[in-house]
Amino acid sequence: MRENRYVDAVFRGIQGALSQAGLMFQLFVDVGRATLQRPFQFREFILQAWFIASVTILPTVLVAIPFGATVSLQTGSLIKQLGAESFTGAASVVAVIQQASPLVVALLIAGAAGSAVAADLGSRTIREEIDAMRVLGIDPIQRLVVPRVLGMVLVAVLLNGLVSVVGVAGGYFFNVVAQGGTPGAYLASFSALAQLPDLWIGEIKAAVFGLIAAVVAAYKGLNPKGGPKGVGDAVNEGVVITFLLLFFANIILTAVYLSLVPPKGA
Repeated sequence: MRENRYVDAVFRGIQGALSQAGLMFQLFVDVGRATLQRPFQFREFILQAWFIASVTILPTVLVAIPFGATVSLQTGSLIKQLGAESFTGAASVVAVIQQASPLVVALLIAGAAGSAVAADLGSRTIREEIDAMRVLGIDPIQRLVVPRVLGMVLVAVLLNGLVSVVGVAGGYFFNVVAQGGTPGAYLASFSALAQLPDLWIGEIKAAVFGLIAAVVAAYKGLNPKGGPKGVGDAVNEGVVITFLLLFFANIILTAVYLSLVPPKGA
């Protein structure tokens, strides 16, 4: 009997997870459909983009500096063991732009902006503002969700460029100062392994990560359970789910990119 209860609990958990995944995908489709509706909430889009940028720019820069330094120190140490010090800059740039920068942006967008969006929509939901909008014939997805989703995608793309620059600069500084590298060799090796598609895949990853974080945050904010306490739980669940989805999405995008774009040989 106890084993049967365990099996039933596992099946209920799987069923609940699949149900939530389906509802999130449905919200994603509804957001895409509502984006094409008019009038577009341009003022709300600008306000949300500015708010998201204001809560993520400083933490992102502060995280990008040690992140780029860590990548540079690790790759520099490994490449020095292999006797290829002249390619330290190229390896660091590829690691930062292709992998580290989108992941830093994703974590900050999900943790800071995603939690803020989920808390905002959740508080509106428990105050029955969302139901009131539906009664008045106003689509809350078109009015509230779409500007936040597009704002997070835009800020994620812009932050990715900022993190790439800061990460590469931090890696250059720590490689030259801490590891005694040559500035000219570090800069000259940029084009040895790095290529323009590396930057494009970083931007695409940032846009996809921002979209995932926004949709998950909006879904959790529109479906809180248990009153004010449920809003806090929804925020925490949204951040955890977003982190898991982001890492899976990163694996898929990286595998597709490496299969379509061959790495540049030295």
